[in-house]
Amino acid sequence: MPEKPEVITVAKKLKMHLLNRRFIKVDIYHDNIIAGIKVEDFKEKLINQTIHDIDTRGKFIVFKLDDYCLLVHLRMEGKFFYRTKEDPLSKHEHVVFTMDNNQEVRYHDVRKFGKMYLIKKNEVENTKPLSDLGFEVWDKNLTSAYLNDKFKNKNLPIKTVLLDQSIITGIGNIYDDEILFLSKIHPLTKAKFLSEKELNDIIKYSVEVLDKAIKEGGTTIRSYTSEEGVHGLFQHSLKVHNHANDPCPECKTKIEKIKVGGRGTYFCPTCQKLIEKK
Repeated sequence: MPEKPEVITVAKKLKMHLLNRRFIKVDIYHDNIIAGIKVEDFKEKLINQTIHDIDTRGKFIVFKLDDYCLLVHLRMEGKFFYRTKEDPLSKHEHVVFTMDNNQEVRYHDVRKFGKMYLIKKNEVENTKPLSDLGFEVWDKNLTSAYLNDKFKNKNLPIKTVLLDQSIITGIGNIYDDEILFLSKIHPLTKAKFLSEKELNDIIKYSVEVLDKAIKEGGTTIRSYTSEEGVHGLFQHSLKVHNHANDPCPECKTKIEKIKVGGRGTYFCPTCQKLIEKK
C-alpha cells in the first residue's frame, strides 16, 4: 500500500502534468470508487473545473479546483496513467478524466479499493474523511505532550497505535518499522508506557524517515509503484523492514519478523528490547 512518501511522489508527478488543466469529461466504469456523492453529480460538478494545485493530506491526494477539492485515496494499488483517446482502455482503468488538452488521465486499480471524494473547497477540512485525520509528522502541534495525551490510555502495542491515522497521519506499515527501530522501541511495547524521550524520538525519527523517503521517491515494494514510470529508491535504505534474518545494521543480531495486529513487523531483538511494565 502506498504510504505518505509514495502519495507525495504521485502528487508531484500529477502536478507536473495537470497544473492549470481543466476537466472536460469524466467517465466512470466502477461506481464504488466514488464515495460520499452520487456518481452523476461527481461527473457533472467536475466539468470545467480547473486544477490550481495538487497537494496531500495524510494518504490522500488533494486536487484543489475552482470550487471543490477532489480527494483520491490510492489504497492498495491505485495508480494514474496518462493516455490518448486512441489508446485502448484497460480492464483495470476505472475512472477516465479527459482534460482540456485532450489528454486522458486514467485511474488504474486492480483491486478496486481506491476511493474518490468531491467536496466543496471551503468545507473540505471540516468534512470526512479529512476531518478524521491527526497531525502530519511535520506539524508543530505534534509534540510529546500531544502524543502522551493520545497514548496514555492506549493498551495496544505502539506498532498498532502508530498506524492510527487519527493520531498521526501518513505513517504506514513500512515506515512504522523503520521509525521504531531508530527510536529503539520494541513494536510490542504498550503505547501508554512510553517515556517522554521515546515520544520525542518517535516525532524526530518520523520526520527523518519520511523526509528521506520523500527525497528518494518513496518505496517500490512488491507490486506497488507510485505512478507509471516512477519507481522509488527508499527500499534500498530500509534498515529492518523486509529484512527478516538479515543482520541488524547496528549490532548484527538477526532481524526478526512477527505479526502485530495482523501486520508483518520487523525489528531487532537486541536494539529494541521489550521492557515489561505494569
